Amino acid sequence: MVSEKTGRREFARRAILGGVAASCGLALDSSGTVFAQSVSDNDILNFALNLEFLEAEFYTVATTGRRLAEIGIPVSGRRRQGDTIGGARVSLDARTQVVAEQIAADEQAHVRFLQAALRTSAVAKPAINLEALGVGFRSQAEFLTVASIFEDVGVSAYGGAAPLIRKRTILAAAAGIALTEGQHAGVLRYLVSQPSLPIPPVDGKAVPPLGQPNGRLFFVDGNGLSPARTASEVLRIVYAGGREGGGFFPDGVNGDISRA
Repeated sequence: MVSEKTGRREFARRAILGGVAASCGLALDSSGTVFAQSVSDNDILNFALNLEFLEAEFYTVATTGRRLAEIGIPVSGRRRQGDTIGGARVSLDARTQVVAEQIAADEQAHVRFLQAALRTSAVAKPAINLEALGVGFRSQAEFLTVASIFEDVGVSAYGGAAPLIRKRTILAAAAGIALTEGQHAGVLRYLVSQPSLPIPPVDGKAVPPLGQPNGRLFFVDGNGLSPARTASEVLRIVYAGGREGGGFFPDGVNGDISRA
């Protein structure tokens, strides 16, 4: 008979291996061995940089009406640099404005941090359509809806990528960003729960906020863990269902992790 302790070890082993494989669409054979080629740390950081460009542009435009390039955030790099279209400054109440400005500052810092870590390997900001969903900037409710979705997706993206990172210093840096994104997600989900805004689920891993059926204050599953998404799952969300581009990234993201 398998002991409870051994069973837990095996469950954890399979969960970790499954997370590693799923993070970039890798497959496992019956013995749990990864049999597809993995990606480099730089590939993962560049994938994250694309997402940080999107979040930083969203919050910067919503709080100031200006874009990253206009406030001195570098947007050049490897691959094709694109324009950011859509969006405008949003009329927010005092409490939400403070939250949005603080998150904007963090997301701008994440862009600079990843660019510094990648140096000459950093990709350029790709083309971004901030109003891919047709909402986000016409009211505080729209802003909070999109912001809450972005932060939940960001948390899950870092959770999915973490097991693939080889270098401990890079893993620690990515964990630091993920923890910050988790704090952002928490406060936004709280703000969303106050007027019980209806947040549409982006996929089967979405966790509805309080005020909706089976809603939770935090982005966690039944085990109290933040769900992780594979790179493909993240891209399907930000591409609005496309495989190589669309949605918020009309021409796709830059880097070697770019197909959903």
